[in-house]
Amino acid sequence: MASSNQNPEQPDQLEQINNRLTDLGRNIETNKKAMGIAMGAILVVACLTFAWLYLYKIPNNNKAMEAYNKVELSTFGNDSLSAAQYKKVADEYGSTAAGKLASLSAAQTLYNSGKYEEAAKYLNKFSSKDKVLDANAKVLLGDCYVNLKKYDEAISAFKDAVKKADGNPQIAPRALLKQAVVYDEQKKFGDALKCYETIKKDYPQFSLGNGISIDAYIEREKARL
Repeated sequence: MASSNQNPEQPDQLEQINNRLTDLGRNIETNKKAMGIAMGAILVVACLTFAWLYLYKIPNNNKAMEAYNKVELSTFGNDSLSAAQYKKVADEYGSTAAGKLASLSAAQTLYNSGKYEEAAKYLNKFSSKDKVLDANAKVLLGDCYVNLKKYDEAISAFKDAVKKADGNPQIAPRALLKQAVVYDEQKKFGDALKCYETIKKDYPQFSLGNGISIDAYIEREKARL
């Protein structure tokens, strides 16, 4: 009688294949459901983003620009009135481009009125992708702090101005010059000297506008040291 090697405790090959196919089918169904949920979530996010953009952000930006232009036209030449109106636009639409521009305009008029603390507050709300505009705002912020005798904050603002100016041949050396003046006020003559030497090295065409060469300032700082 022929002997058999089959183990009766193990399922035959056909049953094993059927089991695997069943498991595979379940996995596919589960993955399909998960993918469906994920796609649904993506669609919801896309719809919400679209709604936010077209129902809120764009209309809000338009309102902000209209408000800013209205102030420009209606308060020209009146610093006290324009400052109040610019502040209102900046406070209401601060997250928009026009709102940020209103912050800068408010700061400029406040500075002209000698309200340096408030001007600094609105300058700290301002930011722009325009390097020239951003750097000039930092210079004005530094001027506010100088007038408030907050010299460390002034130095920090002027340094930011140099960085944001990114080599601009007018703004960067002007900010360095202002740094040097503050360092002199703090009796930090070595730091002032470095500023003057940087101006001479990196911006040789920059004019101090007073008929005195940058070399004269360098020699003065060396003498003080």
